[in-house]
Amino acid sequence: MEQNNSTTFFISTPGFCSDCGSILPLLSDRGNVNCYTCKRSWGPEAFGDMKMSYTVHFNSKNTYASSKQKDKEENADGPIVERKCPQCQNDKMSYATLQLRSADEGQTVFYTCTKCKFKETENS
Repeated sequence: MEQNNSTTFFISTPGFCSDCGSILPLLSDRGNVNCYTCKRSWGPEAFGDMKMSYTVHFNSKNTYASSKQKDKEENADGPIVERKCPQCQNDKMSYATLQLRSADEGQTVFYTCTKCKFKETENS
């Protein structure tokens, strides 16, 4: 930690600046972090024993699509999501979004079935 001749003004919890009380930015792979407000430089010890974790959830299905299915998905109109087609009951549809209404309204989502090419819209 870089030494500073100023006294600390706050008794803070890990992740907060002891000089001004502001939240500290996340620690990167290398180097110290600088407080957003008072610009004091802090090392990793300012975060105490804090730990960060995250979980990645994958789709529950663990099957491989046939080459025919893959060809259809490659010709899709956008990213593919698990959504049931109301016409043919296929469980995969591609989608695209557009902002058709005013900026404070939600966007419009256009879904296209990867099997029968049925199209539907949803205002989100």
